[in-house]
Amino acid sequence: VLKDHGFTQFSEAGTWADALNVPQGSLAAITVVLERGFVTKEYALITEQDVLGDRLVRSGRKRRKADAFIAEASQLTEGDLVVHLEHGIGRYESLETLTVGGAPHDCLRIIYSGNDKLFVPVENIEVLSRFGSETAGVQLDKLGGAAWQARKAKLKERIRDMAEQLINLAAQRQLKDAPQFIPPDGLYAEFCARFPYTETDDQMKAIDDTISDLAKGKPMDRLICGDVGFGKTEVAMRAAFTGAMTGMQVAVVVPTTLLARQHYKNFAERLAGFPLRVAQLSRLVAGKDAEKVKKGLEDGTVDVVVGTHALLAESIKFKNLGVLIIDEEQHFGVAHKERLKQIRAEVHVLTLSATPIPRTLQMALTGVRDLSIIATPPVDRLVVRTFVLPFDGVVVREAILRERFRGGQTFYVVPRLSDIDGVIDRIKDLIPEVTCAVAHGQMSPTQLENVMTAFAEGKFDVLLSTNIIESGLDMPRVNTIIIHRADMFGLSALYQLRGRVGRGKQRGYAYLTLPPERKPTAAAMKRLDVMQTLDSLGAGFSLASHDLDIRGAGNLLGDEQSGHIKEVGVELYQHLLEEAVAAAKARADEEAVVVSDEWSPQINTGAAVLIPDTYVKDLGARMSLYRRIATLADRAEIDAFAAELIDRFGDLPPEVENLLDIVSIKVLCRKANIEKIDAGPKGATVSLRNNTFPNPGGLVDFIARSAGTAKLRPDQKIVFIRPWETPQARIKGLQALMTQIAQMVA
Repeated sequence: VLKDHGFTQFSEAGTWADALNVPQGSLAAITVVLERGFVTKEYALITEQDVLGDRLVRSGRKRRKADAFIAEASQLTEGDLVVHLEHGIGRYESLETLTVGGAPHDCLRIIYSGNDKLFVPVENIEVLSRFGSETAGVQLDKLGGAAWQARKAKLKERIRDMAEQLINLAAQRQLKDAPQFIPPDGLYAEFCARFPYTETDDQMKAIDDTISDLAKGKPMDRLICGDVGFGKTEVAMRAAFTGAMTGMQVAVVVPTTLLARQHYKNFAERLAGFPLRVAQLSRLVAGKDAEKVKKGLEDGTVDVVVGTHALLAESIKFKNLGVLIIDEEQHFGVAHKERLKQIRAEVHVLTLSATPIPRTLQMALTGVRDLSIIATPPVDRLVVRTFVLPFDGVVVREAILRERFRGGQTFYVVPRLSDIDGVIDRIKDLIPEVTCAVAHGQMSPTQLENVMTAFAEGKFDVLLSTNIIESGLDMPRVNTIIIHRADMFGLSALYQLRGRVGRGKQRGYAYLTLPPERKPTAAAMKRLDVMQTLDSLGAGFSLASHDLDIRGAGNLLGDEQSGHIKEVGVELYQHLLEEAVAAAKARADEEAVVVSDEWSPQINTGAAVLIPDTYVKDLGARMSLYRRIATLADRAEIDAFAAELIDRFGDLPPEVENLLDIVSIKVLCRKANIEKIDAGPKGATVSLRNNTFPNPGGLVDFIARSAGTAKLRPDQKIVFIRPWETPQARIKGLQALMTQIAQMVA
């Protein structure tokens, strides 16, 4: 590049000192590990990225969001049950280095029924998927037995039917028309400017996706999955503003009265000054006022209504409902969801959730519903410190007093109403100097309203409540939460409760206490372990996949809760369903059906293929890298992955270079329908999958042109004669040969 611009006076420098010693006005080139340059009085350092822009765009990671998401909860550990595409359920025992063709090769050892062993080369690891967390009563399959294939075929049939119905549901929705909402430019910009924070990139993308859906004229059905406190409500506000300013009504349905109260205040505040009327409908609204709101919805004078499931009552009539926003949909029961289905036929639906229920999540992952993920935490957000411990009065006293000394407040949550009296007495004995308020769902609306207002104004140090505070409450001054009998809460509830603290710039603390005299159940301990491991910001998405993993997704179409996941495991089920949905979409579009990709080419070259333990010492990290390598889909992704390895672990050893080269050959083989290659010093034998090639005429011509160096054997295998003495020569030769053959397919 420098020569192109007329700079010829430059030399390559071996060290930093050499580079600084070049004559004034000339240039030195040096290799240093720096991404960005800088300028001093004496010299300017210009790096490759300053000149050429970012080195590599890692495009492959976004594309596999669903798979990467499920895989987060699916790291293989020794003793896990795994599912092999061809052989069924086995137990992963260990990673072993075998000698194959005179060279070391990492393989996974899988044990099947009757103690039969199967060794899977690491470059073919994608044929394995983890079975899931729930393994009680699961039988290992027999290696080479027919039972697995029969079971898989039967399940695929059922999944195919389900996929067709799902696509029909989505297609029927697309055939309907919905009002087109385009936000009024100047007013919309003014409304957005009232948002007191800086939008994160993910949040901005979710907003853009939602606004463009509203403008399409087809009913929107979008799930916004974002962690607690990551800004889902702002997406809802902008959708509500867009709908209401276009003259249609907007309904925001929330699970609790407290959340309805908070959302109503926020919406009313943000929409103040615009020609819109905002109303609230819940148990906290007096009967006379509620009647006025219902009348306003019917005659169209109420533009935006925020309410609990009271909004789903048969007596509620809307004049022209345009947008339905469902917050924390995991809290609504089957009956409520059936009512929502009736309402939502021709309206735009936006669903918000930090921890979507498995069924909702699965519909989003398979592409039946649109999905936006907000995974970036707001600026200055700190991780909530989480402690799981037997109840200890000294720890509780210290936690509450420390929060009080730093000017904050504490939530103390109990699982049952009957626990409140005992706990309040204990708090008074332990910490007589703090003031304590009580809130629960059986209080009268006025009492509850008064308590929450007083607590929000800082008149009490501790709010003792049931999990009525679980959903969406935003109180930035509350930064410590103590959960009494944490073993009695579900995973999603624990996660949501922890999300009530640490929402500002202060560090949040969560104490999950257990009864000291009683051992929790295995399932409860598993939930608490997950809570301690999910300590990163944005972990709600992982939690939902743990939930999908632990509970299963259920039947996506009916009210059955036990799906077919038990038969093949969560990852393979997800894969089969995605494939069936894609095939059903292709048929609906009258395109060629997507060919199933349930196979993995085998390549034997006699080269050492592994990540040495001297290069990556941690076994878990090596397994994780092997799983990622299996998902690399083209040369650009392989190069990006190689760059990441060099960045993290240093220069690539020859064995890792061989592994990445084998993966690039595998990509070409899949394109050319080549199932197996055996390469040696005199050439290679190539086996086609099902003895078919996408361009048979081109292949015959290629063999004819290669007279003397290529021939077709009677058993339909192709032999290529080449002088490939070393494994490296075989790898390089195969790359060139497979590139030629793959080009015939294109």
